[in-house]
Amino acid sequence: MGLFDKAKEFVTDPDNVAKAKEQLTDENVDAATDKLKGFAPDQADGAIDSLGEKAKEWGGPEERERDGR
Repeated sequence: MGLFDKAKEFVTDPDNVAKAKEQLTDENVDAATDKLKGFAPDQADGAIDSLGEKAKEWGGPEERERDGR
């Protein structure tokens, strides 16, 4: 099994996906995007914000419903 096969197995493992979603709170995403914008050029801010919104959506509607959003 090659490196890419191992990586694919790791990121598709349901336990790893569940762990990632636990860490994918809106607050953590906002903190990560703010940190990234500190390193990236100003013209990348819009793309970084869009990526942050996609990451929040990836958490799924069940988390938003549970949080009352």
